[in-house]
Amino acid sequence: MDIVYIFLLILLHAGPAAYSVFHILLYKRDSRAALGWIMSCLFIPYGGPIAYFFFGVNRVRSRATSIKRRLFKIPFESGYAKRSIQHINSYGLDSIGERITGTKLTPGNDVSIFHNGDEAYPAMLEAIKSAKKRILLITYILKTDHTGNEFIDALSEAVNRGIEVKVIIDGIGEWYSWKKPSKRLKALGIEVAKFTPPRILPPNIYINMRNHRKLLIVDNTTAFAGGMNISDDHRQMPMQPRRITDIHFSFNGPIVKDLIGIFYDDWLIASQSKMDCPFPAAEPQPDGYHCRVIPEDPDEAMDALSLTLQSVISAAKNTVDIMTPYFIPSREMIASLQSASMRGVRVRIVLPAKNNLIYIHWANRNMLTELLLWNVEIFYQPAPFCHSKLLCIDDHYALVGSANIDPRSLRLNYELGVEIFSHTVNKELTQHFDEIIAKSEAISDKDLANRSVPVRLRDSFMSLLSPYL
Repeated sequence: MDIVYIFLLILLHAGPAAYSVFHILLYKRDSRAALGWIMSCLFIPYGGPIAYFFFGVNRVRSRATSIKRRLFKIPFESGYAKRSIQHINSYGLDSIGERITGTKLTPGNDVSIFHNGDEAYPAMLEAIKSAKKRILLITYILKTDHTGNEFIDALSEAVNRGIEVKVIIDGIGEWYSWKKPSKRLKALGIEVAKFTPPRILPPNIYINMRNHRKLLIVDNTTAFAGGMNISDDHRQMPMQPRRITDIHFSFNGPIVKDLIGIFYDDWLIASQSKMDCPFPAAEPQPDGYHCRVIPEDPDEAMDALSLTLQSVISAAKNTVDIMTPYFIPSREMIASLQSASMRGVRVRIVLPAKNNLIYIHWANRNMLTELLLWNVEIFYQPAPFCHSKLLCIDDHYALVGSANIDPRSLRLNYELGVEIFSHTVNKELTQHFDEIIAKSEAISDKDLANRSVPVRLRDSFMSLLSPYL
């Protein structure tokens, strides 16, 4: 009887463990993660396969793919996956994005840079007030504070003028405001859709697959994009100091048509309905810049933004400047940065001295040592918290948008990047780097080596969790 009982216990573990190993071998791309999960499933009775089922299976990508198949009514196959990327480093910066996305650079675009909400919000509100046909807005956070209500009122006035207005708010992002912006928008007659909101009925318990894009499109001529949410936190208010610094961008020209395509897809997912795109692309601007949209969706097999980041860093000849609030680079990204520095490229990374997500700050401390040892320069920017996401390569390339350099942005979220090929824009952004670095603290490997044992243990533990942060 005891032998039969033991046999049944072994069988109950062996079946799920065998299937888990089968699934891991087929679908896990990271060999280290795959080996870890295989060992857990084989040698942790029952708990290993259960843990893999809940935490190891990439439901984000499979669910995102399922949504596209259902809504677009076509068999979905990643366009990125079908494109060859061999010998990508032998191509210039201008062709890397084309190899990854399959889209050529769009010429004839004007680009303007806005520092903080004090500059960006008035320009955005003026564009809304001057709209002739249509206003499209995607934002992760739209707080119902003074600034948020300014935008909501401006959108309401546009609707009353007969302008078509559509708004997408992330289903988790709107929780940042106690009074839900979607309710006020609907009450004012504004078409609003929440992007994959968690709910009980019908069930949707996913907290990943967030739409982290920030995009305002007015007619077919003007678009604002970058990393800035909509709230008082980004402005210098009379009774409240600025809590967050950030950079935003406006685009005028044919690239707006490509950004409308991003909104079209997101609206289909969020509202379950199609949107007409009747307007032609805007005329190229004289002496305008070449730009390219690089979207990041969790259903894409190649991780377009991540691959673009690694590739342009690998192609850099003189300088790489990075500014990001959340920095948890992949092993491949670390290798690209180390390789660039070893080739004599000056690599500078600017991070916030005090992060609003303190566990992110803890998690990246061990990784920073690997970069500092290869002469990568790292700086801590003083408060207020810097939310800017910038990458400048050499003297003519910039990648801007909504993505951070962490697993959540580059694997789990819907993000947006825009490549800008311009000596003028690059020079202005590089000067911004220089100004920030001049008042920042340079970090050395000795600073990190002098951490106390409890702090090093804490940082190491959070580093282990970095793929899930």
